[in-house]
Amino acid sequence: PPGTGKTAIAVAISKELGENVPFIQMSGSEIYSTERKKTEVLIEAIRKCIGVEIHEMRKVYEGEVTMVDIRTAPHPYNPYQKIPESVRLTLKTKDEEKTIEAGASIAQQIIAEGISEGHVIQIDAETGRVVNLGLCLESQKGKTYDVDTRRKIPRPSGKVLKEKEFVYMLTLADLDELNARQRSGSLFSLLFGGPESREIDPEVRMAVDQQVKEWVDSGKAFIHPGVLFIDDAHLLDLEAFSFLSRAMESELVPIIILATNRGVARIRGTDIKSPLGFPLDLLDRAVIIATEPYDIESIREILRIRAAEEKIKVDPEALEKLAEVGAKSSMRYAVQLLSLAAQNARALNKEKVTVEDVQRVDELFMDVGEAAEYLRKYEEKLLIH
Repeated sequence: PPGTGKTAIAVAISKELGENVPFIQMSGSEIYSTERKKTEVLIEAIRKCIGVEIHEMRKVYEGEVTMVDIRTAPHPYNPYQKIPESVRLTLKTKDEEKTIEAGASIAQQIIAEGISEGHVIQIDAETGRVVNLGLCLESQKGKTYDVDTRRKIPRPSGKVLKEKEFVYMLTLADLDELNARQRSGSLFSLLFGGPESREIDPEVRMAVDQQVKEWVDSGKAFIHPGVLFIDDAHLLDLEAFSFLSRAMESELVPIIILATNRGVARIRGTDIKSPLGFPLDLLDRAVIIATEPYDIESIREILRIRAAEEKIKVDPEALEKLAEVGAKSSMRYAVQLLSLAAQNARALNKEKVTVEDVQRVDELFMDVGEAAEYLRKYEEKLLIH
C-alpha cells in the first residue's frame, strides 16, 4: 500500500551496500524518451549497476622533487618564444635518491601542474603521465599552518622506480562509453556536423563483456553486482517488462527491485489485468516482499527521528497527537503537519511544538479523506469544466 516505506527501503539498501557496490534508483516513468528507446534506457541502467574493480600493476617513478631543471628551446614558428624541450629531475625517497631525464611532454605537464622542489610526484614509466600527490612533510614547503588547504603527505619509502598496484572502480556502462568513443562512430558528425548517436551498438557491449570476462579469468578484475531499484514500476509497459524478464536470466545482471502500490491493475499499454500490474511471466521469475502499514508505535518513532533530524523540539503530548493523526490519515500527512506545527511555534516564539500548534495546523489543512468529504459536500456548487 502507499506510505508503507517502499522508497525508504531503497535508501536503506543504498546506505547498507557501501561505496563499492553500485546502486541506481529510478522511476518507471524515466524510461520514456523521444531520443532513446525504452530498452536502451533500461539496459544502460542495468549496466550502471554492475561494478568492475580493475587491478593493474604499473612501473612508476615516485618521490620528493629535490631538483628540477627545465630546458627550453626556441619555438619552431616563433624564435622569440621559448618552449620546454626536456626536464631533469631528482627524486628522493627514504631509501634512495635518483636523477632522471624526460622529454618535452613530461616537462609541459610539470609546468602545468606547478611542480617544484618539495612536491611529491608520480610519473608513469610507460605513458609518461605526471601526478602531483602533494607537498612533502619533510621539506621546507611542508610546514603546517593553522589554516592551510595544501595537501601534505610523508616522503615515500622504497626505491624511486617501483611497481605499484592501481585499483580502478568502473561500471559496465562506463566501459561501454569508453569503447564506443574509441570505435568513433561519430566520424560523420566530426566531418559533416551531423548529430552523434545517443545509443550504443550491441556489438560494443558484447566486446566489453568479452573483455571483462578475460580480465576476471586472469584475476585482473572483479565483478561487483549492484542493485537497480525501479520505483512506481507499474508505469512500465509490456515491452519494458518483456525486456526485464529476458535480462533477469542473463549472466551479468544486478539485483532488480520493482516497487509498486497497485493491486490487481491493468498492465500499461494493454487491456490485461494482472496482480500488481505486472505480467505473470515476470512475477513467476520474482519473489514478492510485502510491506505492511505502520502501527502507531512505528509512526511515533519515525516522527521522533524526523523531528531530531530537523532540529525540532516537540512535547510528548504533541508527538502523541501527531502519531494519532498519522495512524488515522497517513504517515506523509503527519510529517507535513510536523513541519507546519514547527513554523507555527516559531511564529509564536515558542521553543517547543505543543499540542495547540498541532491542533491549529490540523484544523487549517485537510488530508485526503477530509478533502474528499469537502468535495462531496459542495459537489453541486463546484465547477465541472
